[in-house]
Amino acid sequence: MANDLPSILIALGANLPSERFGPPINALEAALAVLEQRGVRICRRSRWYESAPVPASDQPWYVNGVVEATTLLGPEPLLRLLHEIESAFGRVRREVNAPRTLDLDLIAYGDLVRTEAAPILPHPRMAERAFVLIPLLDVRPDWRHPVLNRTAAELAAALPGDQAIRLAKS
Repeated sequence: MANDLPSILIALGANLPSERFGPPINALEAALAVLEQRGVRICRRSRWYESAPVPASDQPWYVNGVVEATTLLGPEPLLRLLHEIESAFGRVRREVNAPRTLDLDLIAYGDLVRTEAAPILPHPRMAERAFVLIPLLDVRPDWRHPVLNRTAAELAAALPGDQAIRLAKS
């Protein structure tokens, strides 16, 4: 990555419209612009995907994507920034797996492994989630999980077939 900064992976998702930006895909595009304005350089980005909620529920499908980025921010300030942006986009954290106007997850920060303090890195459930791994294939199929020592392509190939995901309609 540029200037020897670590390669950072951020997953984006939304399944509720935003009062300010409209449909989820518009909010996700706006969130990318805000990340850039706040010092997070987007190096590569995936296509947008639609995915069924995990765990399965009757809430609307999500629009998801993954970006590879760099920043001068360390993991903790970056996580705080992601949460600030979510709040600015109307996300309210009430319950786990609730529908949301914006979800920004720090998936990986270089090869950093953290198991005790937030953010836990790499993201503890990323290797089980089609809505992370399939978009990640667009960005870095060769990315290697620093704990599991498997590439994104290998992890995606091992996913069970019960997570519905498709390219989003443009």
